[in-house]
Amino acid sequence: MIEQGKEVNKARSIYYAMFSRFFAYSADTSRYLELLNFIDILEKNPLDETTAKAFKELKKILPKDSNASLLTEYDKIFEDPSTSTIRTTASFYDDGLESGKKRLEVINFLAKTKIRRDEKSFTENEDSIGFLFSFMAELLTLVNQGSEEYLELSTCVFKQVINNFIDEISRDIYEHENAKIFKQVIILLQAFMEFERMYLEVSKPKLSEENTKEIKQEKEISEEEKQRRAKNKLLRAKGPKKAQEKSEEPFIAYDTEDDA
Repeated sequence: MIEQGKEVNKARSIYYAMFSRFFAYSADTSRYLELLNFIDILEKNPLDETTAKAFKELKKILPKDSNASLLTEYDKIFEDPSTSTIRTTASFYDDGLESGKKRLEVINFLAKTKIRRDEKSFTENEDSIGFLFSFMAELLTLVNQGSEEYLELSTCVFKQVINNFIDEISRDIYEHENAKIFKQVIILLQAFMEFERMYLEVSKPKLSEENTKEIKQEKEISEEEKQRRAKNKLLRAKGPKKAQEKSEEPFIAYDTEDDA
């Protein structure tokens, strides 16, 4: 049973690692090659027929030698102000703020570990969808390496943060006018989230019509969000950062001074 649990957690960590490379922006081609490799691995044992088709479609539309198509679509969906850009944080979907209660919750979870957001190369908040997936992948990898105390923490991150906004942001991405690659990604993501709910025995949350309406009606981009996007452009211009020594996950750093 223990070995079976390790295999399941290994597969879960690969899924989270794959999604982190879709949702955590990086111009580093090595990250893109890792993404293609994760797709090859997971395609061999899809969750169902729908995800099998989605994997095949992704392999058709993702070039093997260039990440340009993915980066362009990412920019149109999440960054380009000329389109209906989608916000990526749990806080935004929870209370309409780009830095709200959910960000604080994730920071508190991080404080229980030595894992940190690499602020030098990643300007999005700790509760952004890309960082959350990287965080989950890292936690599950550590669990399989023997740090079993992080298993409960990973479950809390899913229950208290990811589960509460993943359906709404998935819907928004799937319906975006520029989504092509990400349409297939969302098919995979929704299936995996349903697996996570069954595996962790977590109920699917009811969508709040009031909160959804409030989020949909918000048009203005805050000054904080404008600054974040400007920093992202500067980071892209400088080129990709070197990979972290202690983690293969995008934009994960380790606190080497304080004990967790």
